[in-house]
Amino acid sequence: MEPYTAGESVHLLDESTQPHRPLCPPLSSLSSSFCLKTTIWSELSGAVGDLGTYIPIVLALSLVNGLDLGTTLIFTALYNAITGLLFGIPMPVQPMKSIAAVAISPSSRLSLPQIMAAGLSTASALLLLGASGLMSVFYRLIPLPVVRGVQLSQGLSFAFSAISYITLNQDLSSGKTAGSRPFLGPDGLLLALSALLFILLSSGAGVPSALIVFFLGFILCFASDPSVIKNLNLGPSPLRFMAITWEDWKIGFIRGAIPQIPLSVLNSVIAVCKLSGDLFPDREASVAAVSISVGLMNWAGCWFGAMPVCHGAGGLAGQYRFGGRSGLSVLFLAAGKMLLGLMFGNSFVRILGQFPVGILGVLLLFSGVELAMASRDMGSKEESFVMLVSAAVSMKSSAAAGFVCGLVIVLVLRIREVEFFHLLRERLCSTARSGSAHQQP
Repeated sequence: MEPYTAGESVHLLDESTQPHRPLCPPLSSLSSSFCLKTTIWSELSGAVGDLGTYIPIVLALSLVNGLDLGTTLIFTALYNAITGLLFGIPMPVQPMKSIAAVAISPSSRLSLPQIMAAGLSTASALLLLGASGLMSVFYRLIPLPVVRGVQLSQGLSFAFSAISYITLNQDLSSGKTAGSRPFLGPDGLLLALSALLFILLSSGAGVPSALIVFFLGFILCFASDPSVIKNLNLGPSPLRFMAITWEDWKIGFIRGAIPQIPLSVLNSVIAVCKLSGDLFPDREASVAAVSISVGLMNWAGCWFGAMPVCHGAGGLAGQYRFGGRSGLSVLFLAAGKMLLGLMFGNSFVRILGQFPVGILGVLLLFSGVELAMASRDMGSKEESFVMLVSAAVSMKSSAAAGFVCGLVIVLVLRIREVEFFHLLRERLCSTARSGSAHQQP
């Protein structure tokens, strides 16, 4: 990218293929969604690439708010399979993080119907934006450095959380730390550092490193507490319709949906579509399709108590980092979730409660770094400045605040380039020089 010069504008997103991309690909395209792009082992490894985000949030909601894990596993399995087919890339299905953070917070804890009301409200907003075409308009108008700032902030947030997971004991049900992690033990610092070193050494060698590390953690669930096997109940959870009162709608919308909607628009739709174009230039996801996808997923599952979900740039970065290159990757993930959900239902939460948090931190660290590195294409000082300020404000305040701040800076930079202001400045300078000349004797 050439250095910034006077008269050059901060780049907008490249929307050349967005407005004309069909919401549902043709059958010929769908048939290639599950075609093997690399190796089965790479796709399997990529399948677990976003579990560093998925497992902690699902586990916390299950322990604190009574979320039915079995129902969530089955519905998210269906989401994974369908979106993998439609988009042809390892499109992630992740929890709505802002809603989850509010729901498990002791100061603003939400009931299960209120969580579902928040998810449905957010889904309705994204469904409307996608179906009306407004999301495509936003995509065309938002400057690229602002999107990169949101991606950078999200990637760094993942990385910071990952380091905390690796080095400190975590109480996932409260979101608090409980002192330094012991060096030895089934969830010790040595285990996490060994997993980190193994992934670094095996990168590029065709080894399904994330899959191996994940299965090691799964085995340690039983090694650390063999009694969890006795507490497992065979069979899926019963399907229950969620009764949501008017009060639930009001609380869910105000506390959960209002902070979640801007995050979903920016990170779950715009950022993930831009990242999909960076990673898969021939398969960039349509913003309208992704927005509608989030809406339909939640309108299908939240009425039955399934966790509110969205797509996420961090999950896509993690799955790509560990080898996911097609919809086959998330199809493998869907098969695993469906099997566990049908076999053990909600009782599977007892096993997840024993999963080594340090290993989840290692997976999350690579996802965060991969997402943050998407911002490396900002070559000029002005673009880098916009990106870094947007990222800093996003991390200190919120993604919405960082987004608005970035837009204001871009607007100021463009005003500076308008010819009218150049002429006005020259006229003022000329007037000042003329006045100075008249004052001389």
